[in-house]
Amino acid sequence: QVQLVESGGGLVQPGGSLRLSCAASGFSLENADIGWFRQAPGKEREGVSCISGPDAIRSYVDSVVKGRFTISRENFENTVYLQMNSLKPEDTAVYYCAEVCPGDYYAVSEYQWWGRGTQVTVSS
Repeated sequence: QVQLVESGGGLVQPGGSLRLSCAASGFSLENADIGWFRQAPGKEREGVSCISGPDAIRSYVDSVVKGRFTISRENFENTVYLQMNSLKPEDTAVYYCAEVCPGDYYAVSEYQWWGRGTQVTVSS
């Protein structure tokens, strides 16, 4: 069964850090496009970052990340990570990973396999 499972969320104070994990089963991440997205209460889902293909090309939604997040991949773990630093209250959201990059708008609109996500709450 092809599946992506997010984990690593939690409650963190402003300025803190979290590392989110996106673990794959049923297929190899090594050649895939894996994107991170988030959805805050009352808002639409938005893209955060993507790591693509065997060369692990990274891209970020600058308006969201602003140099604070880093995406990475560990092939032997079949897992993609999102390191989030300098977290702000506006980063509070449910974070999802998906086999699609934020920049591929049509593919994102057609994507139907969203998981449960992992809740990130930034609050003092």
